[in-house]
Amino acid sequence: MINLFILRFATAIIRCLELMFFVRAIMSWFPQSRDSKISEFLYVVTEPIILPFRNLLNRFDALRGFPLDISFLLAFFSLELILTLLYSL
Repeated sequence: MINLFILRFATAIIRCLELMFFVRAIMSWFPQSRDSKISEFLYVVTEPIILPFRNLLNRFDALRGFPLDISFLLAFFSLELILTLLYSL
């Protein structure tokens, strides 16, 4: 009973984070939205998850000038991996 509750709670948290990642990605297409409170909130919530991947990828010279934010994608896919691992328990 408690395990099911914990699984559902963790799943809900991860799904909310994925939604925040998605909204942050969409908002990045619109420069006028970068100064909004929603954008600031999304940055504060999602950046601590993205930052370790960004620091890791900055060690590779070839990826520093890459136009696509690979650290963002790695963080998003890591959330999916965690979700898959939770479902397999």
